[in-house]
Amino acid sequence: MDSTDPYYKPTPRWLLRVWTFVRDGMPAVGRYRRYIVTMAIPLAAIWIVTIAYLALVPDRFDSRMTLILPGSGVGGSVNLESIGQATVNSASAFSSTTLSPTENYKRLITSDIVLRDAAHRAGEDEDAFPAPQVKLIDQTNLIELTIPGASPEQARHRMKKVQVAFKAALDILREDEAATREKADANRIAELEQKVDAAQAALLQFQGETGLVSLDQFAGRVSGLDQMKAAERDRRVLVAESGGTAGRLASSLQITIPQARLAMQLKADPVFSQLLTRYAETVGEETQRGGTLGSAHGSMERLGAERTELRDALVRRGARLTGAANKDVLAFSDLAVSDTRERLFETLTNRDSMHAGNQAALAELRRQISQESGRSDELVAQASTLAGLVRDLRVAEAVFSSALARLDTNKADPFASYPLVQTLEAPSLPRGRSAPSPIIAVAGALGASIFVLFGFLLLWLRQPIIRKLLPNA
Repeated sequence: MDSTDPYYKPTPRWLLRVWTFVRDGMPAVGRYRRYIVTMAIPLAAIWIVTIAYLALVPDRFDSRMTLILPGSGVGGSVNLESIGQATVNSASAFSSTTLSPTENYKRLITSDIVLRDAAHRAGEDEDAFPAPQVKLIDQTNLIELTIPGASPEQARHRMKKVQVAFKAALDILREDEAATREKADANRIAELEQKVDAAQAALLQFQGETGLVSLDQFAGRVSGLDQMKAAERDRRVLVAESGGTAGRLASSLQITIPQARLAMQLKADPVFSQLLTRYAETVGEETQRGGTLGSAHGSMERLGAERTELRDALVRRGARLTGAANKDVLAFSDLAVSDTRERLFETLTNRDSMHAGNQAALAELRRQISQESGRSDELVAQASTLAGLVRDLRVAEAVFSSALARLDTNKADPFASYPLVQTLEAPSLPRGRSAPSPIIAVAGALGASIFVLFGFLLLWLRQPIIRKLLPNA
């Protein structure tokens, strides 16, 4: 609105407005008295409580300690040659998104069993022993502990006993876990040992009943059968060779094997040889003189009588030696005269003996081959059963040995369920008291006083404020 307008009314200055507001809102003198008395009561109470807190509350000293949990897992592998393998892997306790070992340890530190043990170790009353304040540092594996005491030495002493009690509780939990696991593993080991004993007993019983000790023995029998078949083939060749040689000699000498053997027997007797020599000389002389003398001549008659007597002696001697008939002895008596024929007869006899030996050996080989071949199906079935029993025993032994190795490796990591905890900061000796703090107490009292004054100020100015906010009310 323009200032030349007759209805123009200038806006008063702000100091004038404040004065008007205070003048119109100023209460009566009695109202001052009521507000001052009412306001003095809470202010007095605040400062009396503050002064009493500073004067009466005993001094408190806080000892601090920081624990850290290394979060790495461990792993191990044990290889047992020809037996088996055991592998153990312990994952980090912090790998789970649902479980936190720091939270578990926080609850364990403030548990009743740890606090009672700490109080007992500190020589204090269990009910009067304070519970430590536990703070977990975000994004770390740190656990910060704070415990109060009437003096710095008492606070540190209490913290040390809490530390010892906490580690003792951890040791008890780890030992209980190890004992429980070992008991379960012992039951499992006993079951596996029974399986090994049963498999070994079955194998030994089968070996005792069949005589088949190992698969190498079965392979040796199969290899022996093959060797006998090869020897049988070689022996057939030798039989054919010796038989052919003997037959060829007999054909060349025009004599049979029995005849050659008879001639060799007669030739071997010295008496028969002498008689045969004299008989040959007599026959020769008789033949020589027969060309000039007649059969009635006395010399011819003497030679004829001598020839007859020698022939009879030869027949008797040969029959006694060989058991052959008289005519056979006379028929083969000339065969033993020549040394050349004698060597041929000897060769013929040796070849015949070799032939007979080869035939006997061939017959024995064929008998053994037939016997082993007849047992081949049985041996195959036994070898199959033996292989199964050996495999069962090896598997049982491997599982048993692996279980033993795994039991030992599990004992090597006692921190699998309860991670290792280390002391990052040892229990501290407080340098100053933690409570009561005069600065904090005075600051609190001042803050409370300001809030009381501000409240009464609002109560004092409530009517002007209401008229200003609600002009039509």
